[in-house]
Amino acid sequence: MDRLHGNFVSSGDLVFDVGAHVGNRVASFRRLGARVIAIEPQRAMVRTLRLLYGRDRSVTIEAVAVGGTPGRARMLINPDNPTVSSVSSAFVTAAEGAPGWEGQRWSEFAEVEVTTLDALIARHGVPAFIKIDVEGFEAEALSGLSRAVRALSFEFTTIQPDVALACIEQCAAMGYARFNAALGESQAMVGEWVSAKEIARWLSALPQAANSGDIYAMAA
Repeated sequence: MDRLHGNFVSSGDLVFDVGAHVGNRVASFRRLGARVIAIEPQRAMVRTLRLLYGRDRSVTIEAVAVGGTPGRARMLINPDNPTVSSVSSAFVTAAEGAPGWEGQRWSEFAEVEVTTLDALIARHGVPAFIKIDVEGFEAEALSGLSRAVRALSFEFTTIQPDVALACIEQCAAMGYARFNAALGESQAMVGEWVSAKEIARWLSALPQAANSGDIYAMAA
């Protein structure tokens, strides 16, 4: 993970971890010497983040979701697997009964505050890298970013390829010219850096069994 993130993050950089969950990416960014804004709306995970990083002056915890406009949203909670809790009802619908998602239940919900990436930049400064992992809400999160930062990543799932394709289109419109990807939790790039059209073609050809991964975008 550190080797992968080292392609984008250097000591002293500011990083936004959107969907920080329990902080495994936060730990990697901190080992690389970055300052981290850990953004996570789920109360239980926020408590964990505060236990782990509450005394670290280089980590700021924002207990909010990220979307296209500020406000409030209904978050669907998976109590047995909270890392796949989501603000996106379409994501939950797509997951129900899909291969690889059997047995997942979103049986609880919580009202959460929503902010935007632009608002977070206004509050904390421009990050060198933004990691977005918000279970089907990635395109909405990106729509709240009005200008490209140096690099970013967003999660994709094969049950909702349209969400990732929308993210690729949004990134291209902001001026991102180079794209790559990592499958699952491999923490390794799948190949050379390619154009938006080429990464979209690669994503569209993935079998459903590939399940998920992350797409990386770098500005020109």
